[in-house]
Formats: sequence, C-alpha cells, structure tokens
Amino acid sequence: MSATETTAAGEAVMLWRPSAARVAASNLTEFMKQASVVAGRTLADYEALWRWSVEDSTAFWRLMWSFGGVIGDGPGEPALENPAAMPGARFFPQARLNFAENLLRRNDSSIALVFWGEDKVKRRLTWAELNQSVSQLQQALKAEGVKVGDRVAGIVPNMPEAIIAMLAAASLGAVWSSCSPDFGVQGVLDRFGQIEPKVLFAVDAYHYNGKSHDVLGKLADIVPRLPSLLRAVVIPYVAGKPTLGGLPKAVTLPDYLAPHKPAKLAYTRLPFNHPLYILFSSGTTGVPKCIVHGAGGTLLQHLKEHKLHSDVKPGDRIFYFTTCSWMMWNWLVSGLAAEATLLLYDGSPFYPSGNIIFDLADAEGMTLFGTSAKYIDACAKAGLEPIKTHKLATVRAMASTGSPLVDESFEYVYRSIKKDVHLASISGGTDIVSCFVLGNPIGPVYRGEIQARGLGMAVDVFDDEGKPGVGAKGELVCTKPFPCMPIGFWNDPEDKKYRAAYYERFPGVWTHGDWTAITPRGGVIIYGRSDAVLNPGGVRIGTAEIYRQVEQVPEVLESIVVGQDWERDVRVVLFVRLRDGVTLSPEIEKKIKDQIRRNTTPRHVPAKILQVADIPRTKSGKIVELAVRDVVHGRPVKNKEALANPEALDLYKGRAELSA
Repeated sequence: MSATETTAAGEAVMLWRPSAARVAASNLTEFMKQASVVAGRTLADYEALWRWSVEDSTAFWRLMWSFGGVIGDGPGEPALENPAAMPGARFFPQARLNFAENLLRRNDSSIALVFWGEDKVKRRLTWAELNQSVSQLQQALKAEGVKVGDRVAGIVPNMPEAIIAMLAAASLGAVWSSCSPDFGVQGVLDRFGQIEPKVLFAVDAYHYNGKSHDVLGKLADIVPRLPSLLRAVVIPYVAGKPTLGGLPKAVTLPDYLAPHKPAKLAYTRLPFNHPLYILFSSGTTGVPKCIVHGAGGTLLQHLKEHKLHSDVKPGDRIFYFTTCSWMMWNWLVSGLAAEATLLLYDGSPFYPSGNIIFDLADAEGMTLFGTSAKYIDACAKAGLEPIKTHKLATVRAMASTGSPLVDESFEYVYRSIKKDVHLASISGGTDIVSCFVLGNPIGPVYRGEIQARGLGMAVDVFDDEGKPGVGAKGELVCTKPFPCMPIGFWNDPEDKKYRAAYYERFPGVWTHGDWTAITPRGGVIIYGRSDAVLNPGGVRIGTAEIYRQVEQVPEVLESIVVGQDWERDVRVVLFVRLRDGVTLSPEIEKKIKDQIRRNTTPRHVPAKILQVADIPRTKSGKIVELAVRDVVHGRPVKNKEALANPEALDLYKGRAELSA
C-alpha cells in the first residue's frame, strides 16, 4: 500500500508503508521470531531487533549463519576473538568455508543468470550450466598452477563469464579482482600492477551506446607490463573468434576450456577470513588503495542484506545496474547464495532508449530493481514515466546508492515508476563491500531518509569530540566490530595505511567519512562525504544539502559544489551543467540562489555559480568534488586514470571568475 502523510516528528513525509500481509510474509519477520527466542524476550519491531543485534552481536551473527544456511565447517567457538579490538577482532576463527560453494548451492534446470548486452546480446544460463562452466574453468585454472592465495583478475563487463571466472577462482581459494573494460591502460596497471595476478581475463571488446569499443589494443600494452601473468584469457564478446595476433601469453576462453570436461566441482574450504576479493578505492587522490575482503564476512553480510534487508527469496530475480569496477557487482553476485536469479545488463542504460532497464524488468520478471541515485535523477530529468509505459508488476523493491537520494527522487519513484514499491536508499561502500545503512522491508519509507541502520552494525554519529547524538550532524561511525571489516590493505604489512584510513580519527572506532544525521525515527540522512564538507565561516555544510536544492531547478541537469579558499575563509562555488541550449543568466542564477536560501540557510548560498559543459566522475559514476577542488586551487590531480571523463577537469582550470 502507498501513503502520504506528514508526521509531527520533523515534519517527515511518509511515502509508503508495507501491507500487513507483506510484513507477515517477509524473511525479516521470521528472523525476528527466531531472534526473540535466542534473546529470551520479544523483539517486537525493527528498532528492538537492531538494538539486540548490536548489544549481543555474536548471538546475532551466529543466528544469521543458521538463517542464511551457510555451508561450511562451523561456526565453532568462539564466535568472536578479540572483541574489543578494532581492528583486530576476528569472527568465527574456527570456521572453514568456501565462498563459491555457498553461491553454487543449486544445480538444476532453472535459470541462474539472464544477460542482456544492450540490444545486441541476450543469453540465459541454468544453474546446471553455471556449475558446469565453473567446473571447466576451475580445472583450467588448476592446470595453470593457480592455487590458494593467488590473484586472478578480470577486465570484464557485467556478463556471465565475469561471474564464472570469479567463482572458479574462489572455488580454489584464489583472490578475485576486477575492473570494467572502459579503464585506460594506466588505470588497469595502477590496480592490477599492485596485486600481481597470475591469470587475467578480458573481453575482446564491449558494447556501449550502440558502438563497440576495442579492448585488445589495450591488452597489448597491459599484458607485457604485468610480469606476474602466466596467462591472458580473452573472452569473445563482440567478435565471434577474436584474432589475438602477437598478444603474448594469450588464449581465447573456448580454447582455454577445450581440454576440460564438466565434472563435479571440488571446493577448498578455508578459514572464515581467507581473502576473497581485492577492491580498489577511487584513486582520485593517488594510486588506489587495494582493499582486501574476506570470504566469510562478505558472505554473511551479503546474506543478511539480501535476505533480511531486501527480502530476497529463492526464485526471485534481482538486478543491479553496475559495472565490475563497483562493489555493487560483488553485492549482486552474492544473490546466488540466496538462490535468486541474477539479471545482468551491460551497456548504456539509455540505449537504445531510456526504457531498456524497464523493458528488462517486465520481460524477465525483475523483483529487486537496483540502481544509482544518478540514474533515477536522469530518468526524472528525461521525463520518463514507466508507471504509464510498463507494468513492473513483479518489482517489489527498488534500491538506490552511489550518492544520497534527494527528496524529489523519492517522490519521482512513487509518482512516475511505481506506487507500491519498497524504495530503499542504501549506503556503505567499497571499504566494507556492503552497507552501513539501508532498507527495512517491514517499515515505512520517509521522503529523503534511509530507513535504518544495518542489523549487526553499531552505527552512530559522532561530533568533533567523539560524542554521539540523535538529530545532530556529524561523522558516521561504527563503534563495534562487524564481520565484513576488511582484512586489511594489500602490501600494508603493519596495517599502517589501513588504521590511518578508518581508525585514527576516533581510536577503536570505524570512521567512515560520511557527514550524517540519525533522525528521531531511527532513519539516516547522509549529507555528503565529510572530507568534501564545505566550511564557510566555520559552519560545516554537507554538499548533498546543496545538491538537493539545485537539482530542483528545471534548467539544471546536474551540479558539483566545492569550497574555494578565499580571503582567509572558504567560499562556496557551484558549477552547473544546464539543459541543452540553456545559458546561465542572471535570472537562472537568482532562481538557483533563491531555491537554496529558501530551503537551507544563507550560508549554503554559493558565492559563485559557473556554467560547465560536463561534470567529472569516477568509473562508477560518482562525482569527484575533491579533484575539482584541487583543480580550482591549481593543485595537480594525482590519478586522472580513475576518472571516466578526465578531460572534464580542464573545464574548471584557470577560470577567471574565480580570481575575483
């Protein structure tokens, strides 16, 4: 059911509440019953469940192991070793498991993967076919000499072969790392050069916006500069049989698999914290940090987020618009452990029209529609109204992340996409390959708010003195250990970089870097990254507070705001990309300033508003405020290879308007 009402607490607008039948049938309701038995008292609502989950976290995670049906030897005792140490605490130190074994728990004729590559490619794999493909590749990697702890990497789109390669590597206890094929040569080397992979998978080319883009040419530069490589395996995607020419150490995937016949998969069970993934920080302020994630923590956290927070059930069809450079790909793939079918899409979400993802939802019975806040905003700006053009009958939930979801985007979803849908704004990151705050399928959705703190995650907000407070803006922190804390950073033997990244601000507490507030309802509002917080006159302003207002102005497509050092203070500078054919005029500038002043404070109003033709972004679509701030101040940007459109930075360089 949908509803709109204004509450007295903070004048919050409720946009949706689940029906009683939906609540009763949810995984979360069943889990709450089991948790009440374990706790020895009735946990009557989400808030009570959350409090128990952080007060008795070992009992919570032990129950999650059982509820999630984790396959392995364990969990064993103790459930948590060194519980007071952050970092240093270790969950389930006696347990042993294999990540791939948990994802490949089915082996039948029902569909496991559905793949659309723009309008060019459509493929389907059953669970049995997925198992067979992983078996063949497992044998090939083993024959290559890949063993426990070796690294296997991919320059791959979000396609079945990426999942097959990851599962084959994980089945042997190897560590998987990937990036999307639109990365430049240096961007790949900055990442994979640090971790020294033994085998590299890559496509011959990929589709985007109706065109094919070559990858083999880049491989010719990359492979010789990765001396650790034994083999480069080229996946035919655009060409039927790619010509490898003089590419060293290269073989096509069909030829690589040809000697091996499908057989029963063998899994190497390893300690709970054995490395599974290496993910990379954005790298916009230097060479990317290599963040190592453990198999058990990733599995347990993703099972929790899929089954409890997203209400994923066996046979559901889950989708996330993502590339293999973004942690949401890792999150999506774990849906196999919940026995869901994965819907994969590679290419532009607006080719051949803005309806392609909604077409996919209708055609394939999508139940969870995951995307970015930017995509939802772009659909709104394009005037799309799927509620009128598509049925979306099976879509029960939408998830949004990548940046804060603004009030107007909440309203757009319920007005123009679907009225009866659980809209879950979620936030976490590459650092934990999951979420700190996310959806609650049995609770109401309020405009502009993330519904809840994650179960088992002791999330709080600290002021500058390290004191918590509901309603006050501050640093998002996690005060107790959780299973998906990174194992550490690659090549950081004493954990110096790891500790500096998360634990220096408040010793013994994870500081995430988001400027946040917890509402009286237990919801969460994120105002932007705390390292990009503006500070005019000593008042801290989250950038998302400004974006929420600017993006309501019809002439504005998108914007980016930075603080410029000016006359011993900081002034707010706003750059706007306007609709085609629109030029920034005094009238539009006044409209923007009035919108901001009316809905925030005078300190939020930019001192300067400048028009630009493009906004620089990372490969995963996040705008890069810190890089723009460096350019504005004449400082070098250390790693432009991390950007999808580094040429856009030139639009901000030497602007005469910023010298007065």
